[in-house]
Parts: sequence; C-alpha cells; structure tokens
Amino acid sequence: MTTGEKRAVLGLAGVYGFRMLGLFLILPVFALFAEKLPGATPFLTGLAVGIYGLTQAVLQIPFGLLSDRIGRKPVIFGGLLLFALGSVIAASAQDVWLVILGRAVQGSGAIAAVVMALAADLTREENRTKAMASIGITIGASFMVAMMAGPVLGRLIGVSGIFWLTAVLALLGIAVVALVVPTPTRSSVHRDAETVPAMFGRVLRDPDLLRLDFGIFCLHLILTALFLAVPVVLRDLGLKPLQHASLYLPVMLGSIAAMVPFIILAERRGLMKQVFLGAVTSLALAQFALGVLSQQFWGFVAALALFFTAFNLLEATLPSLVSKVAPVDAKGTAMGVYSTSQFSGAFVGGVFGGWIHQHFGLAAVFQAGAVVGVIWLLVASGMRKPGRYTSRLVNLGSMGREVATDLVERLRAVPGVIEAVVVADEGVAYLKVDRDRLDDLALDEIVARPA
Repeated sequence: MTTGEKRAVLGLAGVYGFRMLGLFLILPVFALFAEKLPGATPFLTGLAVGIYGLTQAVLQIPFGLLSDRIGRKPVIFGGLLLFALGSVIAASAQDVWLVILGRAVQGSGAIAAVVMALAADLTREENRTKAMASIGITIGASFMVAMMAGPVLGRLIGVSGIFWLTAVLALLGIAVVALVVPTPTRSSVHRDAETVPAMFGRVLRDPDLLRLDFGIFCLHLILTALFLAVPVVLRDLGLKPLQHASLYLPVMLGSIAAMVPFIILAERRGLMKQVFLGAVTSLALAQFALGVLSQQFWGFVAALALFFTAFNLLEATLPSLVSKVAPVDAKGTAMGVYSTSQFSGAFVGGVFGGWIHQHFGLAAVFQAGAVVGVIWLLVASGMRKPGRYTSRLVNLGSMGREVATDLVERLRAVPGVIEAVVVADEGVAYLKVDRDRLDDLALDEIVARPA
C-alpha cells in the first residue's frame, strides 16, 4: 500500500472501531444496570439492548446509496453526530424509555457501508481486499476490548458514563475523518464494496446466500439474547460485576486460540462446510449446556468457553463464505444484505431474549437459543460445498463495450477462472478464481494486453 492508502485504512479502521466499541461496551453490563432503572422489565431491557440493530438495519443501505450522491464524508459526519446524540440521550436517561430512544438514535448513525465505500474510493483495486479485511478486523477487536473493559468502566464511571464515553468516541471519529482520512478526488460505485440496487434480485434469489444471511441473523440473535442473561447468572453465582472482566479475558483468549486449528482445516484443507456445520452444532450444544448448568459455576464457564469458540469461528467464516458464494460483481450487494441480516438479528435477539426472560426465566433464554441453533443447523445443512475461491480485481483502464465483451471470453478461458465480469465504464475486471488451478501466467498476459 502507498502511504496515502495506509493512512486512509488506519483512519477508517479507527473510526469503525470507535463506533463498534461504543455499541459493544454496554453488552456485558447493561442487564445489571437496567434492574435499577425506573420502568424497566426484562422485555424492555432486551428492547434497549437490541433496538440499535433495527435502526441500523433499516438505514445502512440507504445511507450507503446517499453517499454515492452527496459524498462519503458528509454522510459519515452526519452518522457520527447521530451516534453521539443517541449516546447523550442514553447517558442522560432517568428511565428505561429514554435509554431505548438513545439506543435507537445511536443505531440510526448507520455508516458501516459508507466507511467501506470510502475505503474503496481511497485504495487501488489490488489493495482493496486487504483494506476491507483490515477494517473488518476492528469489529472483532472492539468486541474483545468491550468484554474486558465494559465491566471495569461500569464500576468506575457507571453505565451512564459509558454512554458519555461513546459520545466522545463518536466526536473523536469525526476529527479522524476530517483530519486524517484523505478526501477522494472522486467517488464511484465499487461493486465489490458497495450495494448496487440492480443486483438485489440476483443476491436474494441465491439459496446459499440466503442460508448465510439466515445464519448471521441467528448468530447475532443468540449473542444479543445471551448477554441479557449471562451477567445476571454470573452475579447470582457469586461473581461480582467488576470480576466479570477477569472471567471474560481467559474465556475470549482461549476461544480464539481454540478456533485457529479449525480455520486452518477449513481454508487449507477444503473442509469449510464440515467445520462450519460443526461450529453451528457446538453453538447449539453450548446454549443448551448454559441453560442446564446455570447454577454450577465451573460448568457454566466451560459452556461459555465453548460458546465463544463456536461464535468466533462462525464470525470469521461467515463473511468468507459470502465472498466465495456471491456473484463476483455483486459481492458488495451480498455483503450489504448480510450486514442488514446481522443487525436485524441483534434487534430480534434483544426483543426475543427479553420476552423469554420475563415469561420463562433466565435458563429459558439459553434453551431458546439452543432451539434457534438447531433450526440454523437444519437450514445450513443444505448448503453446497464451497470451493476454495478468492476474488480479484484488475484495473484495465477505459475500453469500449466490444473490447470488454471479448475480454470476458478470454478471461473465462483461463484455467482456474470461475467467473469473470468486465465493466467497461469502470475499466475493471471482477474475477473469482480457484487458487489451486489458476494459471497466473496466462492471466497476467491477458491483463498486460487487454485489447
């Protein structure tokens, strides 16, 4: 990457990380805090935790499309201001209803798609995948930091203080975008990174993509519901809220270490489907065990470790599967629908988990999650075995439509090229290739002399 590209990616990764950290920090502490809020019930607590997902799901694609018209940075500034406003509302809340409103406003600052589009504007095609992966890593890192920092901050500054902190992080994000992230000379539509409305039909008709969308919906439904119950169970088992961080640290680090061999098996040995289905099975089993062992400390901790191993493995493999399965020129659209499904799952998980807790008790939240996991396993079992495919973007320069049509045929004839789409107006070839069979020399020869 050039210096400018590195600056753009680091800046945008920081903004993305600040925002996700602000959303995640309350997960490990809010269920305990809400017990003291006037008007709070388990159902309303779940609504407060999950409602950001509703506004996020509704607005993220429209905001991305808006940024194509008025520019990336104005939309990002507006989204971060909304996020800060929501944080201030929640920080000032004296009852659960204002917290719900604040969380809804937080979610309305839906800039994830716009951040990715700006990253695409500021990076060359050959570095695009690397840039997107670097920004995406901040989601997992933010989640881990939030699990450890949330209980500590909850003790030091309280949950209202956490909301004030998230407002400050949002304003810091505005400063980073204004002062660190370069302004692109022009913004264009990038099919690998953005939602293209004309591609919705192709994406929504693909059964394997729909299975993956359903999967991320279920995963974040289960996760959000889980955090309505886990902090309360840990407290009832004798662990003080401040000590929750000391439990989450080894559990999270251990789960990451445990998942690495499975990632290697999936990617290098071509066992993606088997590993994926095994992780879904483990997730369902962990949920069942959490319900059964909710009154036994070490058993509950072991089940929690199994859950996070499966969760981290699925969180890593699902986007990879979407990339492998999606049409090569509709990957951005496929990821847009996938992200909408993810946030929708967070909303339903909050409402569903809160309702289950209120009517059937804490253990039932985990058992309901196990049922969702089994349903997901049944749906996922019908997926086709994914190939060991990867995407490539090649900048070819401007060309006529006839040249583009001829070039597509030549590219498709290269051994190992699974899909090839050339967009003449963009001067870009979108390729899906089989890494094991690709003839790099033949591909390089065509790229060097496209006409």
